[in-house]
Amino acid sequence: MRISFAVVDVFATKPLTGNPLALVPDADGLPDDVMRAVAREFNQSETTFLLRPTLPGADRRLRSFTPTGEEVGGAGHNALGAWLWLAESEAAGPGDYTQEIGGRALPVRVDLAPDGAPLVSMAQAAPRFGRTAGDREALAAALGLVEADLEGGPAQVVDTGAGHLMVPVRDRAAVDRARPDAGRLIAALRTVEGEGAYVFSVEEAGDGATAYARFFNPSMGIWEDPATGTAAGPLAALLVERELSPAGTLHIEQGHALRRPSRLAVTVTGAEVTLTGTGLTVAEGTLRV
Repeated sequence: MRISFAVVDVFATKPLTGNPLALVPDADGLPDDVMRAVAREFNQSETTFLLRPTLPGADRRLRSFTPTGEEVGGAGHNALGAWLWLAESEAAGPGDYTQEIGGRALPVRVDLAPDGAPLVSMAQAAPRFGRTAGDREALAAALGLVEADLEGGPAQVVDTGAGHLMVPVRDRAAVDRARPDAGRLIAALRTVEGEGAYVFSVEEAGDGATAYARFFNPSMGIWEDPATGTAAGPLAALLVERELSPAGTLHIEQGHALRRPSRLAVTVTGAEVTLTGTGLTVAEGTLRV
């Protein structure tokens, strides 16, 4: 069996930055075990498969898997990268579309940036605010920090398609110092029913970013992710909810610790959360199975 694939750098303006996504554009007929094996082979944070839709009105169905075989239902870089590839390959011109992902039908908009590069915007689910972490000392230790580093309100799970724990810390230096202990972090996340941890600071640094963040998700086989749309959406919603930022478009810097700087744009208008980003295809080929 020959399986065509592409690699797309998402939230990037030049190659080898942003968050790489492995994409299988023609996945109809692939069994689940093959999809999971392909995701293990690529060993990216997520591998996305494009299929025919099953929901009425949807244009494409997307399924995404982590290297450990866990299926991801949120609309983040896994979905945005697929639509960037579709736009680059002229399979989806500028306009409005509907994607089927995680059992939901969500709107997608394809535009062109001023330089002619594809620009994709996609709606996430309305934010749901979940449990807060009560044991601050244990959470700090799980992240390789001290309790005094946790500053800016309680750590809370927020979900716009995937429920991640938003962990505010006092400054960007604390974000950079985080060195999680996988076992402790998994235990801390389980107590609040969170999937991953988004450690962030709202310290200003002259780059126009609303927040500076890192994402850890050892329970899903992702040690650190350079750009996480399913966490940026919840973070933007939380910052607006706590009145730490006005509604509108928020910019989040991520990926610097991995030397893959990424900038994510999230627009929050009431209960509407929209993720926007660009990127480019950096590899194409054939996988022989």
